Amino acid sequence: MSEAVSSSPGGNNKPFVALARPFAAEDEVALREALKRCSPSTFEAAVQFRKTGNPEHLPAVVIGVIERFVEPDLRVKLKDADDDLRLIEDLGIDSLTMMEIVILVEDVLQMSINNDELRNLRTVGDVKTFIDCKIRGLPLPKPTKFLPIEHLGAVMPIQPPFLFLNEASVSSTGANGKYKISGQEFFLQGHFKDNPVMPASIMLEALGQLAVLYLLEGAPVEPGKIIGSNTIFFTGCEGVRAHRVCKPGDILTLSIKLKRMKMPLATFEGTIRVGQEKAVIAEEITLTFGMVEAPAQPVADPSRRSVAGVSAPASPPFRAAINA
Repeated sequence: MSEAVSSSPGGNNKPFVALARPFAAEDEVALREALKRCSPSTFEAAVQFRKTGNPEHLPAVVIGVIERFVEPDLRVKLKDADDDLRLIEDLGIDSLTMMEIVILVEDVLQMSINNDELRNLRTVGDVKTFIDCKIRGLPLPKPTKFLPIEHLGAVMPIQPPFLFLNEASVSSTGANGKYKISGQEFFLQGHFKDNPVMPASIMLEALGQLAVLYLLEGAPVEPGKIIGSNTIFFTGCEGVRAHRVCKPGDILTLSIKLKRMKMPLATFEGTIRVGQEKAVIAEEITLTFGMVEAPAQPVADPSRRSVAGVSAPASPPFRAAINA
């Protein structure tokens, strides 16, 4: 029986060895029938996975199966391989369609998925990571957290008019965000005369802000500790390249991924796209940070009574609210 070796998620460089299951001619026929409405590349990736057990083929299978159930006019979004694509809001996948996807994935990959495990799958990246962890027998990661603009303003030390994130999501390995250049930004009045262009330095600032958000909301911390918002500062950036001029009306799609983190430094790689076009790439963005004591959680007062049958609890901390 053949074996497949690959690196496990998280960059720990520990080899993963998957034993390939026997794959007979009748299995290939059944697989072709199951994937008859998927692309040929999806079928080929599924065949290779079934023959070798190599998880590197899983992303192509997952994207291909999702594409099969997405409306034709929305499939172009999957071409970008954007892990931050939301299943419901961006791809129009409802709960019943999600069940169809799961049933087909179970059949193709010969695995079993519990319905309760699907509750936290909100993005394409969530689905790919979930299936990868299931195949490898690894613990499932924490679900992606989505933060609208009002929550960003509550948690970020940077505030408008110098906050260049309209929305964001944070996972265990990085963060994604969006910012629309409105044309009303104060610096566009002089950059440039009669030709407003988003400064590349500001786009780099936006990536740095996304990295700050990751440290505050996604980074692993010691028990009883948090990363202090007033301890995070920019220290360096390398390998920056600007590929596209960005102007009012453009929507910047920002992404940062953690490369390494050891107190007091965290280094990320970052990218900005406008649609399918690259705008800015930063090979390394490094921030310094410090740990502080986590604030004490409020203790409910048992003597408090509800008024007209409705209780009036104290407002929970932001982190507790978005983890709920």
